[in-house]
Amino acid sequence: MLAKEIKPGAVVNFNDAPHLIETVTVQTPSARGAATLYKYRARNLLTKQKADIMLKGGEGLDEADFERRAVKFMYADGTHLHFLDDQDYNQYSVPTEDMADEQLYITEALEGMLAMMYNGDCIGIQLPTTVVLEIVECDPGVKGNSATSRTKNAKLETGLEVQVPEYLKQGEAIKVDTRTGQYLSRA
Repeated sequence: MLAKEIKPGAVVNFNDAPHLIETVTVQTPSARGAATLYKYRARNLLTKQKADIMLKGGEGLDEADFERRAVKFMYADGTHLHFLDDQDYNQYSVPTEDMADEQLYITEALEGMLAMMYNGDCIGIQLPTTVVLEIVECDPGVKGNSATSRTKNAKLETGLEVQVPEYLKQGEAIKVDTRTGQYLSRA
């Protein structure tokens, strides 16, 4: 795969490990005959560490033996989270310590999760960009404060804590961005 064909979201082999491309920056040369430089910010899918990759226009990287499969959350035990493949009903287990951040967004009813498969093994779960979660605990809103954009802390059904507008009440469902962990809107 040539440098100009690599886009955000692509998975490539770099240093014998799969890397998910997060951002791409292109530097166009000002001199004649100079090569265009492609700079990539990637995340190693096995170790979760970030890597910076720089290629010239004619260079490239191999595409990884990688696929995404639709899954549903089944259950969690003390050490692993267990998922069920929607197509062939295979079960995948992911260690809880590898999913510490993602676990705060996962519910049994969550749709749109993808298992990231590398060489036939599940190495992680990709969440949808937004999830709907219910507020289970928050301070009551004060009447008359809805005109200002003040926020308060709210605890959601998965244990995640976010800042929400003051007018929201316990029991309401809200949308949360899984990339930033911030409140987006009512559901």
